[in-house]
Amino acid sequence: MGVWTDLPGQGAVIEQLSRAAASERPTHAWLFTGPPGSGRTNAARAFAAALLCEQPDPAARGCGRCRSCHTALNGSNADVMVMVTENVSFTIQEVREWVAKAQDKPSSGRWRIMIVEDADRMAERTTNVLLKAIEEPPPRTIWILCAPSPADVLVTIRSRCRPVGLRTPPQQDVAELLVRRDGADPALAEFAARVSQSHIGVARRLVADEEARRRRDRIVRLPLRLRGVSDAVIAAGELVDIANADAAAASEARNEAEREALLHALGAPDTGTLPPAIRSQLKQLEEEQKRRAKRTVSDSLDRVMIDLTTFFRDVLALQLDTGAQLINEQLRGELEAYAGRSTPEQTLGRMDAIAEARQRLSTNVSPVLAMEAMAVSLL
Repeated sequence: MGVWTDLPGQGAVIEQLSRAAASERPTHAWLFTGPPGSGRTNAARAFAAALLCEQPDPAARGCGRCRSCHTALNGSNADVMVMVTENVSFTIQEVREWVAKAQDKPSSGRWRIMIVEDADRMAERTTNVLLKAIEEPPPRTIWILCAPSPADVLVTIRSRCRPVGLRTPPQQDVAELLVRRDGADPALAEFAARVSQSHIGVARRLVADEEARRRRDRIVRLPLRLRGVSDAVIAAGELVDIANADAAAASEARNEAEREALLHALGAPDTGTLPPAIRSQLKQLEEEQKRRAKRTVSDSLDRVMIDLTTFFRDVLALQLDTGAQLINEQLRGELEAYAGRSTPEQTLGRMDAIAEARQRLSTNVSPVLAMEAMAVSLL
């Protein structure tokens, strides 16, 4: 499958993008949408690789073997620029800088490709800066915007982009990808694909990180331990601690790798005091990492809420006897007992409480206070 191997269950999308990559005049602006875990960014990078592929036969572009394919996929191709923010939203200055870069001619390939991850993180004023660049792009520039749904992008942007809709891949396809690409144990891959609800990134992390699996187990078992308000308050603090630990684990290796790469690039000495210029650059990197940590914690808290919701989704499925596969099949006995002690109406109310907490967490509400209010509602 060449560059498309990391897109399980997306046959129609692959066919659409393969045809576009084979064209000599592909559409200049694209909008990739799909639920979390559907592989929007993977699809954007694969499409960029196919557009730049060195195969002389247009029908064979996206081979996955040539230098352009490899560099586009691993993030080192000079003609593929990935626009991502580590903050809660893009700033106008960030977008202006990328719009200016989009004016440059390709350095070696046929196209200069601008990938915008999380395009839904743009405020209206910021999006307007991008609008003109998409309306009147240079002849060799292609924009690829990624967002959860078309509604998350302003209609003025949406109307100027060719849509590509990705779907949540089938659980079995995700499990097979983990076995084939990461060498995962088949049983563990099936478990990770199921409990992540086919979110490729989350499933991959669950396969690779035993501690991440333990943290998730603590989250989904939490409703089983709630007996009173004091339990709820303790549980709320535990959820925040889990989210912080998860965010720290996700950031630690990346932060250290960035630090080592910067010191190497600047020619820093192995021992002794660092020169002032290098210390200044290092301090700037540390400030950027601190800003990114805020978003990482926010994303981790949201993931905690999603995992907690799966407990009550399973309870509701048992109460209504829908016959649906349980996400947390490993807890079937506990889920059945819990379902017998409550009603579907109570379960829906608890799911609403989690949804409300997720909404509060998207604002500046204290995570501990939001979690405490939610945990009390789960009693």
